[in-house]
Amino acid sequence: MSFIQKITMNDAKVKFGSLSLNNQYQVHFAGFNGNVIRYLKFNRRMNNAQDFISREAGLLCSDASLPASAFATAEVKDNFMGIPQEFAHSRLYTDIDFTFYVDDDYTMLNIFEGWMDYISSGSQNEVSELSENYYRRFQYPDNYKVQSMYISKFEKDYQSQIDYQFINAFPKTITAIPVSYGPADLLKVSVSFNYDRYVMNPKGRYKKSRTSSFMDLSNPIDKFGNKDLTQDNRRYDVKNFTDAERNKMKQTIVKDKTGTPSYVFDAKTQAALDALADK
Repeated sequence: MSFIQKITMNDAKVKFGSLSLNNQYQVHFAGFNGNVIRYLKFNRRMNNAQDFISREAGLLCSDASLPASAFATAEVKDNFMGIPQEFAHSRLYTDIDFTFYVDDDYTMLNIFEGWMDYISSGSQNEVSELSENYYRRFQYPDNYKVQSMYISKFEKDYQSQIDYQFINAFPKTITAIPVSYGPADLLKVSVSFNYDRYVMNPKGRYKKSRTSSFMDLSNPIDKFGNKDLTQDNRRYDVKNFTDAERNKMKQTIVKDKTGTPSYVFDAKTQAALDALADK
């Protein structure tokens, strides 16, 4: 019996012409903990933290990873003579890493530093952090874990999508950020998140919580008000939109002149994207 399958050139073209690309994804936070928001507002003087983390943090995420998991197993040797077997008893979830561009107001860096400060700052009202007697008193997990964090992997036509929902996530590590007098480069911060578990949600089966503001690109109208206009026959000259047109059509998915779906950002966001592309 032969297990070799005959593959033609046309078979290869069809299969390899439909492979997924690794640069079409979106990261989003939802249900940001109110205790962390209040801490950032009163201790870091950040009044826009909630809006920034839910709307702009994902745009500044330059690198991400789809999650990994494994089983912890136990070995049983006595079931069959000379044939040991393993059985799964626990599912293990590894930390997940994200890398973000740092804006020139350092908002992104301040949010993650402030979030970690809040987790370990229970003594701040009793002893000044500059005092020799300062000590750490950690918050309860319910006070600092976010209800949900998401990464969505999709295709350019928005017809195929996989969503990963991370339950009870919080920043565990902020890596050192190198700076140098050498050639200039964009400043980035890498953050490692711990979470209780993740749920993989195929398209069409994802259920949002009441606090979720996740931007579902496959939904014609989502909670942010994004509208999918790709079903009509109209084509838009998206590349040459004026600022007024962008602000009017923002958060809309339309077909450009070539018929390719294109997400319309507001003028300020598009200018920031263009600046990054020029560097």
